[in-house]
Amino acid sequence: MGRVEDRIDSTTAAFLEAQPVFFVASAPLAADGRVNCSPKGNRGELKVLGPRLLAYADQTGSGAETAAHLRENGRLVLMACAFSGPPRIVRVHGRGRVAERATPEFLDLARQLPAFAPRSPGRTPPPVPAGVRAVVVLEVERVSSSCGYGVPLLRFEGHRSQLDDWAERKGPEGLAAYRAAKNARSIDGLPALGDP
Repeated sequence: MGRVEDRIDSTTAAFLEAQPVFFVASAPLAADGRVNCSPKGNRGELKVLGPRLLAYADQTGSGAETAAHLRENGRLVLMACAFSGPPRIVRVHGRGRVAERATPEFLDLARQLPAFAPRSPGRTPPPVPAGVRAVVVLEVERVSSSCGYGVPLLRFEGHRSQLDDWAERKGPEGLAAYRAAKNARSIDGLPALGDP
């Protein structure tokens, strides 16, 4: 039933990239620190870059737990499960890092994600929406697959537009102010995004 590998094969890469939602979980080192699990919508914003490397777009949110935990200890697990078709769960464990929007590598990483890549060679790529605050890169250490028999069958209706609409209304300056107020530290007080 279950399988464990040290890399992402092409079948697993296609499965991960096709899921409309995935989850990431992280935790601080402190024994009394809060564990975090976050859902992430996938509109071409997750890409397996190689057998031991994947990346996803990190949208602006009300917190920045994943970024804080990665900054402190790097531990991250990404999980995707099939809500339609054959049952399957994939967990990818490894060491993550955050390339924030202001860093030189951000745009290069973002352009590798299907949502922000050029649509054809020689074409201008679409802009990376202002709501994308970072790209998270995960160096893969362990990949496990399990049956997913307990995961319900659900019908995917589409992605919500509210986050994009909100970010557009805020504008770059409003987003910067919001991130400074809400994303600088984790709920446990760890430095998260920006330079707290």
